[in-house]
Amino acid sequence: MHKRRKGVIAKVLLLIKPYLYYLILSLIFAVISSVLTLYAPILIGNAVDLIIDRGRVDFHGILKILAELAGIVVITSLAQWMMNLCNNTITYRVVKDVRTKAFAKLQVLPLKYVDSHPYGETISRIITDVDQFSDGLLMGFTQLFTGVVTILGTLCFMLSINVRISLVVILITPISLFMAAFIAKRTYTFFKAQSETRAEMTSLVDEMVGNQKVVQAFGYGDKALNRFDAVNKKLETVSIRAIFCSSITNPGTRFVNGLVYTGVSIVGAFTAIGGAITVGQLSCFLSYANQYTKPFNEISSVVTELQNALACAGRVFEFIEETAELPDAQDAKVLVHTDGSLKLEHVSFSYRPETKLLQDLNLNVKKGQKIAIVGPTGCGKTTLINLLMRFYDIDEGKIIISGNEIRDITRDSLRSNYGMVLQETWLKSGTIAENIAYGKENVTMEEIIEAAKAAHAHGFIKRMEQGYNTIIQEEGGNLSQGQKQLLCIARVMLHLPDMLILDEATSSIDTRTEIKVQEAFQRMMEGRTSFIVAHRLSTIREADVILVMKDGNIIEQGTHEELLEKEGFYKQLYESQFAV
Repeated sequence: MHKRRKGVIAKVLLLIKPYLYYLILSLIFAVISSVLTLYAPILIGNAVDLIIDRGRVDFHGILKILAELAGIVVITSLAQWMMNLCNNTITYRVVKDVRTKAFAKLQVLPLKYVDSHPYGETISRIITDVDQFSDGLLMGFTQLFTGVVTILGTLCFMLSINVRISLVVILITPISLFMAAFIAKRTYTFFKAQSETRAEMTSLVDEMVGNQKVVQAFGYGDKALNRFDAVNKKLETVSIRAIFCSSITNPGTRFVNGLVYTGVSIVGAFTAIGGAITVGQLSCFLSYANQYTKPFNEISSVVTELQNALACAGRVFEFIEETAELPDAQDAKVLVHTDGSLKLEHVSFSYRPETKLLQDLNLNVKKGQKIAIVGPTGCGKTTLINLLMRFYDIDEGKIIISGNEIRDITRDSLRSNYGMVLQETWLKSGTIAENIAYGKENVTMEEIIEAAKAAHAHGFIKRMEQGYNTIIQEEGGNLSQGQKQLLCIARVMLHLPDMLILDEATSSIDTRTEIKVQEAFQRMMEGRTSFIVAHRLSTIREADVILVMKDGNIIEQGTHEELLEKEGFYKQLYESQFAV
């Protein structure tokens, strides 16, 4: 744990390095502020010594000292303001860099990571953990610099006045440092647990909010509440431990500070009685004792906040350092257009090594063919699509498109040659027109409208108050499932790519509209290689080749009539859908 914390600190320092200029300025202003603040007690002590006796007060000297104090207050305030400005600049630029790196990493993470981690946990790392890191870093810069400079400066000033009294302070100080360090080691563990549990809660809330209709429809509300209560109780427990542990630091250091002040008072009083120092110098010393101990209280608070910040930063760094998907080869080709041909040669793939899925898969697709993929749930239909799009890389074998092995082609150019409509729809926050034109630049409104008409979405769009300028809420919350799917279909029809992938593309559309959309698909698929994943076998009778998959293998292939004549697994599937 100690090594991990050191590693996190080293990474934070590397992030701060580009802003070294602001860091140096902040230190300079911290020194100016602290030195002037520490010089003020000397002036006050001198003013005390000018009050010699009743009726014997050097008002001229006191006024001169007051003028100096006024100047010190003004300069100190300006220095503190400039220091805070530098600290804010460093903190928020570092946080911006961290969040940018985290979001950039999200774009290059393999789907394997995204599929295996709850969305809420990922969101928590990018948003909540970075915010916590920001708060701790800002407090650290603001109070740590001035605190350390104040402690060192105070010791120097005290030593210049009287070494004997200063030794009292120096001898008691290690107790406070030991106490703060002892507690800090334990708070890091608790704050890390708090951060992880907070991410677990975010994930649960995200899951429940996103699926609230399902939760209510199946009466899962009570169970969801029990799950939430369990996580909430766990968060309460780890939070109380973290806060309790961190809260001990302040009273502990205050106790030590009380010892410092008491020691200075006693030793200083006897020294003043002995005539070694004046009453003004004793007053100055007591003021320094207060100023010396105050930063320890602040630093102790900062240390606990920093433990929380470092724990959160550690989780963010873990995310940033996740293995990205393998980059395109340096000599990878940019596939501008395809001829529609595709081959799979001895392809094997599994999500987990111990669980076999696709094994020794072979397929030869010719230009313009309509390839239907059917089979029971979990047979590998969607997995095959993921491999064609190179969302996952195959374990063995080759996938060849237009004579090129797909690992020799850039991912972007490969995917741009596919048009994809999935059963799961996705729309971004924005206008309907922006969603249809998603991913394609320099699109005219006429082209958008034509694509919408082809997808039979134009009618419901025009019925909306703002038409194509209607703002879609997050994930299309103000549209029906069928409307969302029509917009996704319009998006593909606007692109008109060389190859198509339709994964249950009309599953949420009414029968009448589906017939029209299927007609539009037939027109769009003419001359284009198309892969159609379907559960309703009535929709794929016209396919050139039907691939029947089971347990990760293609067990049958042929036309609809050929497969029925074989009286194999396909016939069983087909007849099961029309059984009375």
